[in-house]
Amino acid sequence: MNKTELLDRFARSGEERTLLARVLDKRAAAEDRSTPAWTPFLTPEEQTSAQALLRAGGPCRCLFFGGYPEAERRVCAFLPDWQSEEDFLADPEGPVAAVEARFPAEAGLTHRDILGGLMGLGITREKLGDILISEGKCQVLALREALPILLTQWESAGRWRLRPAEVPLDRLEVTPPEVKVIRDTVAALRLDAVAACGFSTSRAKAAELISAGRMSVNHRECLKGDRPVAEGDVLTCRGLGKCVVKEVLGQSRKGRIMLMLERYL
Repeated sequence: MNKTELLDRFARSGEERTLLARVLDKRAAAEDRSTPAWTPFLTPEEQTSAQALLRAGGPCRCLFFGGYPEAERRVCAFLPDWQSEEDFLADPEGPVAAVEARFPAEAGLTHRDILGGLMGLGITREKLGDILISEGKCQVLALREALPILLTQWESAGRWRLRPAEVPLDRLEVTPPEVKVIRDTVAALRLDAVAACGFSTSRAKAAELISAGRMSVNHRECLKGDRPVAEGDVLTCRGLGKCVVKEVLGQSRKGRIMLMLERYL
């Protein structure tokens, strides 16, 4: 399929068509110029869309990278024939950089505070990756092109002064996410039933969320409450967060399906 055919098949909206066209343009640039090329940071949903598009477009040398293995927001990087994945990831001047900013421990700054301060500088969200916050400091992943602005103009978050400095990616401090383990049973592995367990709501309420377009399975919007769900699937709901189907444990004595889920807090 050519570019137009791919976009006609995979783009579900004008906004997504623009995004996927940029992905294909970056792929073409890497292949035509024999130089690495990459997209801005993509959300998990955007990554899923790009992966489906690229699979249909034929073999290519690409990887999704956000600065550390568990990163949520990632760039899609296309590599020329002469560059190995290891060399790309080890390049200290690669597309993803990290900035660390310190502040008083009592500041209690949140992800929203940090993001608001960054976007107040005129930096768009697509140039920013994950934001890692710990006591007294935060570490922000960003496109290297945004690094000069972060180092010279990012001076505050909320009412607190900051002292930003670039840090190597191998000095990122990644805290495991806090999760709640949920054990429950369902009559069938349907999205509405499993989502009701995972988000601690009624099946009727879960069905409403699904029909309203607020629920996604593996980062793809799903409007069908009877969609089958399997072990390993990631369910996300706007306003409620994310949960993962960790294990399908078989049937109970009453014939119901036993599940273990993890809900991210």
